[in-house]
Amino acid sequence: MANRATATRSGRGSQALEFFLIIVVALGLALIIQWLLVKPFRIPSESMEPTLDIGQRVLVDRMSYRFSNPHRGDIVVFKPPAGADENTCGIPSEPDDGHPCAAATAQKSKSNFIKRVVAVPGDRIKVLAGDVYIDGKKQKEPFIRPSASCPICNLPKEITIPPGHFFMMGDNRGESADSREWGPVPKKWIIGHAFFTYWPPDRLGTL
Repeated sequence: MANRATATRSGRGSQALEFFLIIVVALGLALIIQWLLVKPFRIPSESMEPTLDIGQRVLVDRMSYRFSNPHRGDIVVFKPPAGADENTCGIPSEPDDGHPCAAATAQKSKSNFIKRVVAVPGDRIKVLAGDVYIDGKKQKEPFIRPSASCPICNLPKEITIPPGHFFMMGDNRGESADSREWGPVPKKWIIGHAFFTYWPPDRLGTL
């Protein structure tokens, strides 16, 4: 009887250890996946309305831009320039002189932003009534909330996006602090591509 009781206790202890190890491995895999592959992100502001609302949650692919470049229309999470903390351009006179900000501050912010890529390296961009013009052509942007009256909604003088940089704008053109004010973002500051929204349930789907 004593041997049987000892064997039972030993079996229970083994099962508890096995369960603990499974939990540890599962948590470790979840952390690795989040660090390397996919990261959840909560929408913090109204700048991406009507596409993304405050509090909505998305999944961000952290891998694909290691092997390819962002495209116009991609929604991305990134570290903005440090100038974004105070809406400061790396060139002090812009955008007050009618240009979008052409160069960001050298340091990056500690914050995470989510915006849409509207221009890629080599593009010539200007903004009229909140609409983006690339190389003189108005872009088709059915997803935006347009605005013609905000201080950075009319920037008629073109800038050219430098190599390795991407110009970000919010879909809510009148309520977004973005590259118009603080400049193009280096690719190395881009965290990943927001590709799927999972909360709230009625907004479930790809982006």
